[in-house]
Amino acid sequence: MNLGMIFDDFKSKTMKDQPDQWTNGGKAKAVVPCGCDARDPLSGFTGDHHNAGSAICNLVSQVSDLLKQQQENLTHQENILEGQSLAQKQEEKAFRELQRKLKEMNENLTQELDEQSKKQMELHHQNLNLQEALKKAANFSGPCPQDWLWHEKNCYQFSSSSFNWEKSRENCLSLDAQMLIINSTYDLDFIKQLTAHSSSPFWTGLSKRNPSSSWSWEDGSPLMPNVFRFRALSQRNPSDTCVYIQNGNPFAESCILTANSICQKKATLLRAQ
Repeated sequence: MNLGMIFDDFKSKTMKDQPDQWTNGGKAKAVVPCGCDARDPLSGFTGDHHNAGSAICNLVSQVSDLLKQQQENLTHQENILEGQSLAQKQEEKAFRELQRKLKEMNENLTQELDEQSKKQMELHHQNLNLQEALKKAANFSGPCPQDWLWHEKNCYQFSSSSFNWEKSRENCLSLDAQMLIINSTYDLDFIKQLTAHSSSPFWTGLSKRNPSSSWSWEDGSPLMPNVFRFRALSQRNPSDTCVYIQNGNPFAESCILTANSICQKKATLLRAQ
C-alpha cells in the first residue's frame, strides 16, 4: 500500500466516523495524533473521538514503516548501483589494460616479422651469391694451367727444352709468363726443393747484361743479396751473365749457354664475394 492509498482510506474513515465534528457552535473538536498506547492523552476519550485518534496513530505508524522500508530500498538500490558502477569501472580498466597488451603484442609481432623478413632477404642474397660462386667454380679449371705447378700466388712451369737465356725468355713471354723471379726465402726454398734432385740446369730471370749495370730480375726488381746468393763459374763474358739453378744451387754463367728454363705467372685465385 502506498501513501496515496493510505490517505484516501484515512479520509474515508474520518468522514464516516465523525459526521458531527462541526457541531457546538461550528467549532471543530481538536484531534491530536498520539502514541496509541495506554498512556495516550486521548485514551480517556470514548466513541468516535477515540476511533479517530487510533486511525491517525495507525496511519502515522504505517507511513513511518513505509518510509523506513522505502529508505531501506533506496539504500539497497544505491548499494547495488555503487557496486555496478565499481564493477563497470573495473571492467573498463581491465579492457584498457587488455587493449594496451594487445597493442604491445601487435607491435612486437610486427617488429619480429620485419626482422624475419630482413633475415630471409639476406639469406636469399647469400644463396644467390653462393649459386654464382658455384657456377664460377664449375667453369674454373684451377689456379694454374695444365702442366703448371701452383705455389702460393704463382704458377711455375719447368721446361724440358734447352735454349740460351734470351730464347728461354722469349719462350716464357709466348706463354704469357716471365722467367723465374725470387724475392723471398720462402720462394727460394720451394724452387730448391723442386730442383734438388735434377742434374739439369734451369735459367732464372736474374741477369747482368753489361758491366756498368747491376743485377736485376726480369721484371726490373733489384737483386736482394740477403735472399738470393749465387756463385760465378766463369768470367769469359762478364758483360753478359745470367743465373741458373742446378741441383738446388744457383750459379752465374754466360747467357749464351743452353739450359732448361722456369717460367712464372700469376695464379688465378677465386675470391669470396
